[in-house]
Amino acid sequence: MTASPERFDAIVIGSGFGGAVTAYRLAEAGKRVCVLERGRAYPPGSFARTPSQMRTNFWDPTKGLYGLFDLWSFHGLNALVSSGLGGGSLIYANVLLRKDERWFVTEDLDNGGFEHWPVTRDDLDPHYDRVEAMIRPQLYPLEHEPYASTPKTQEFRRATEAIGLAWFRPPLAVAFASDGDDPVPGERVHEAHPNLHGRSRHTCRLCGECDIGCNYGSKSSLDFNYLTEAKRLGAELWTRCEVRKLAPEPGGGYRVNYVRYDEADEREGRPTDIFDPEVFRHELVADRVILAGGTLGTVRLLLRNRAAFPLMSDQLGNRFCGNGDLLTFAHGASHTDGTTRRQRRIDPSFGPVITSAARVPDELDGGEGRGLYVEDAGFPAIATWLLQLAEGPGDLWRWRREAFRFARERMRPGYRHTGRSAAFAGLMGTAQLSSSLLPLLSMGRDVADGRMYLRDNHLQVDWRKGSAKRAGRRGRSGPYFDRARGISKQIADELGATLRDNPIWFMRRVITVHPLGGCSMATDPRHGVVDPWGRVFGYPGLYVADGSVMPGPVGANPSLTIAALADRFADGILAEKAS
Repeated sequence: MTASPERFDAIVIGSGFGGAVTAYRLAEAGKRVCVLERGRAYPPGSFARTPSQMRTNFWDPTKGLYGLFDLWSFHGLNALVSSGLGGGSLIYANVLLRKDERWFVTEDLDNGGFEHWPVTRDDLDPHYDRVEAMIRPQLYPLEHEPYASTPKTQEFRRATEAIGLAWFRPPLAVAFASDGDDPVPGERVHEAHPNLHGRSRHTCRLCGECDIGCNYGSKSSLDFNYLTEAKRLGAELWTRCEVRKLAPEPGGGYRVNYVRYDEADEREGRPTDIFDPEVFRHELVADRVILAGGTLGTVRLLLRNRAAFPLMSDQLGNRFCGNGDLLTFAHGASHTDGTTRRQRRIDPSFGPVITSAARVPDELDGGEGRGLYVEDAGFPAIATWLLQLAEGPGDLWRWRREAFRFARERMRPGYRHTGRSAAFAGLMGTAQLSSSLLPLLSMGRDVADGRMYLRDNHLQVDWRKGSAKRAGRRGRSGPYFDRARGISKQIADELGATLRDNPIWFMRRVITVHPLGGCSMATDPRHGVVDPWGRVFGYPGLYVADGSVMPGPVGANPSLTIAALADRFADGILAEKAS
């Protein structure tokens, strides 16, 4: 006789900004909670750095890959998301901004609109407050050294203010200082309770490695706050568990079937046949299930299990967007010193990935067109060495010339010149390519006209009729992207630099790290999949709490808004249980 599956009050699928917040709130209320996360835990010091480690640091179990990065390629769009305990917080650039009050638009969806927010900024402000109190973001401390000398921050500020933009420092989920201490790189972070990894954390070392995982615990990712507290309150955090099947139970609640990836598979790179029915032998049941696997993960899971949910809204998969993400580069920054043009030092790998931002107004608040944010960006120091390879021919010639000079001098009678420091310093040339480059990350109010669907059991994205057949992702969002690129061009000009596009731009594609929509909120199932409290229409006890519930772009970095909505949804769940 087969044993009955274990039952929980709530199963949370995914551990990102939606899942971690929901799990904590329910555990805090005394509920028996299980979090299922497909990836593994990443304690400080475990993120890949070497080429051999990075080679396997991607997610595709069918090919024996169980790593951090999950890269998707759709029509007109690439997307990068993460896999690990803490979800997107492991690789995001730490920015926690609230959605602009006037950007909660309410277009008439029955008359061709693409965006209707059934919640307001007033609805979310208490939840924004609560999330910030838990994550405790800090501003980049420009009042102190060495932070005050961060070149990219100072140059970005000068350039954006010169073109009339409002420059500011956004709250960052980074520990620059521990409680009561002055900000100093590499100091011990004091924690009220030991984190779930049982490892010490240190303040930001300004190494630019935020987006590939912080090995020092400086990033206040969700494993150090919400998930640590959820576990302390009794929530069970199960890693290497990927949900593949979901269905209502006849007596109420939901049955969840999942693949459990063996740690040995991860070490040995053994592939998993995720379509083999045998791998679904693990199952759980719960009164409530909260889907929080991220936009792509949640929508794919529901589409694959659509037959089990015949009452679900036919809006499933609609209103997808990339939050207006656009990556460009200001290349070769320089300035004129009298009659001589000199290199402008940017040093993009010094500091966290993002330190400051500028807001471009929307037509809704006095600007023109769709609004956006543009932020200074950076990358790890290892990337600067890779860029240096592009100057390889010049470097090689300098090495060859210096070696010839050294050999010739050594053959001279009575040779006495032993100091070679200056000669070797000159072998690196000016390092101009790597030190005078500033990545610019824009995001804002693109048009949520994408549609996700399955083809041969694989997730696809297409765009509303007439928007992207020839134009790629730009389509109806073309004017927005042109504006975002134009702002980047103005910043590059102020830096004395040349604007370089992401290479995929020339293939009429963009890349997003903020995929949103597909299970959008609405007031009724004709226009969305969930109600303003995250409840799936037609299925009591089933919720969605991640970026897929957005009925349109957030505009700002969406992580804080996802977390605030999840906190709001948790209030609703607990109110239902109390009634």
